Parts: sequence; structure tokens; C-alpha cells
Amino acid sequence: MTPALTLSRLSVTELRTELQSVGLRLLDPAAGAASRRGGAGPSDHKAVTVDGVTIMVPVHTNTAWHSPYVASSPDGKGTSALMRGAIPIANISFPKAPRFYALQTMEGVPYSHIATLHSADVLATTVLQTCIRYESRRKTCKFCAIGQSLAAGRTIARKTPEQLAEVARAAVLLDGVKHMVLTTGTPPTPDRGAAILCESAFAIKAAVDLPIQAQCEPPDDDRWFERMKASGIDTLGMHLEVVTPALRERIMPGKAAVPISRYMAAFKAAVAVFGRGQVSTYILAGLGDSVETILSISKELVELGVYPFVVPFVPITGTPLEDHPAPPPDFMKAILKPLGAMISAAGMRSADIKAGCGKCGACSSLSSYEEVAA
Repeated sequence: MTPALTLSRLSVTELRTELQSVGLRLLDPAAGAASRRGGAGPSDHKAVTVDGVTIMVPVHTNTAWHSPYVASSPDGKGTSALMRGAIPIANISFPKAPRFYALQTMEGVPYSHIATLHSADVLATTVLQTCIRYESRRKTCKFCAIGQSLAAGRTIARKTPEQLAEVARAAVLLDGVKHMVLTTGTPPTPDRGAAILCESAFAIKAAVDLPIQAQCEPPDDDRWFERMKASGIDTLGMHLEVVTPALRERIMPGKAAVPISRYMAAFKAAVAVFGRGQVSTYILAGLGDSVETILSISKELVELGVYPFVVPFVPITGTPLEDHPAPPPDFMKAILKPLGAMISAAGMRSADIKAGCGKCGACSSLSSYEEVAA
């Protein structure tokens, strides 16, 4: 039997931060739900529950293969000892594979090819698995792996509204899913995917009462935000990812064509529709933006009512940045500790977000620092 181990709240928070930076080695890779390789969203990760909170931890990266943290094989109750070297420091577990993964559509498409479980209770899908940025070597975001899962046959290129509604209903009924994330590759249209997300959300909400976050680049016309809200979308994510202009042009040359000034204008317009704290943005820490730069723009975002979801960069195998180092734990702590205090002081906590990545919090330990600051 795995011995009981306890940590203080601050120690647990810092442990989560370290695991998400340096990754985890698994003595039993088959434990719990299968890990994810490639594709959009948290990739090369595995869901791990630490002190009752499920986080996504890198397990397939070069950094993870050399991590000082090792998970033992689960005992009869599904508990593993988390070891640092030869010293057990905490008990962890792995969420089980969801039951809806065993199903398929009438056409024979596995439900897992339409949407996947993130963390322990979040359903996520990339509605359009192709992207005008990804399809051009000159324009591609150098960290993105959106095409990998499609090339490997683990997903389909376009999920129909009917398919998404079917899978969402099953995930709620069979696995108790609490909210859903709809993201998309950017199509060659001025709305940048907003129309696809609207028709998807409308169908899902007609089938099941499930809070939904949609994610896309800022559309050309702010009137899309009203349409998205009316279609059943509860929260909106528009992801900056990198915030220094020169870095944006080098790392994500296609996406950098939409300037930060447009994002800021779109954030302001979206907050007016969805409400304070219900609009968010991803920022990938570790790609060259300094601590000061990330905290500075986060302050601007919080003042606008936007939740800045700062996550550690994960170098995904097969991408141009696969050999780029993951950010050190101390770098992440230097951002997340003051950012958690900033968000908490602004009264804009992750727990109050209706749906999406910020509410889930599995890809960053930011929400734990909100609790420490409270």
C-alpha cells in the first residue's frame, strides 16, 4: 500500500508548478487515461491528480524524460507514489479513461476522434483541425502541432455540429463532464472561425445544458461577439501566446499579422458582451518574453477584465521548437505568484469563469497561486 503523504498548500502549489515545467517519468505509462501526443491543446501530456487537483503534466518531452520526478506503478486503489530521486514526496493518481471513448457514431467515427477529455471533467475539441497558418511554412506558429493528430488518424478534419452535440451529450451523461472548450484552426475567412464556432455551440446547447468556451483569433468585425453569445457560447478565449512584437513575428509570423493592438480592441469589445472575467487569453511563458513583460501586459489585461491564463511552454515533438527548453520552475513561480495575487486582488478568479481553460486550470498552476494569495 502506498504510504500517506501530506504537503502544505504552498508546497503543493510549488510542486504542481515544478511538475508542469520539468515533467514526469512514468514507471507504468498505461496507468489511468491515455496520455496525449501531438494535436492542438495540451499535447505530450498526461492528466495527473495531485492533492485532489488534476493537472496536465508533460510526459513525452525531452525534458520529461530527464525529470527528477518519477511516478511509481499504482497500487490496488489507483494511488502512485511521486518520487523525487529515491524519496517519496506525495501521493498522486491518474484519472480513468472516460466511458464515452468506447462509443462511435452511426458512421463509425469513434467519439474520441470528435472530442477528448481534458483534466478530469472538461470536454475539448478542435472543430476545424486545419489552419491557414499551419499549412504554410512561412506562416506557421512554430510551437503548434494541430496537424499531427490528424496525420496520425486520431481525429477528423471537420467535426459537424451534429457530431459535437452527440458526443457532448454522451460525455455529460456518462462521465459527468462539467464544461466544454471549442477551439479551431483559423480558416481563410474574415471571421477567423467565429461562424464555425457559433453553429457548433448552437447545436450542442440544443442537445445538452453544458457551459461552453469558444476560442479563435479576433474576428474582423466585433459584431461577431454578440452572435457568439447568442449562439450559446458562455466565455471566449482569444490567445496572444507571445507578447513581445519581435518574438511574435519570429515564432508565429502568420498570427503576428493580427497586431496586439487589434487583440486589445477585441478584448475590450468582447468583455462588454461576455462580462468581466469571462474573456481570457493564453500566454506561453518560456518562449522569450521576460517576467516583467508578461506581468506588464497581464496588468493591462486584468484592467480590461480579461483573465490572463499564463502557462508554461511545452516543446512538442515534431514541431520546429521541439528542442526549445521548457521554462525553469523558478521562472514560472516568478510570474505566477504575483499574477495570482493580481488576479485575486481584482476579484477575477478562475473559479468564477463559466467555462474554458482558465476555469479548468489544468495546464497551469495559476489558480493555486490565486488561492495562496487569498
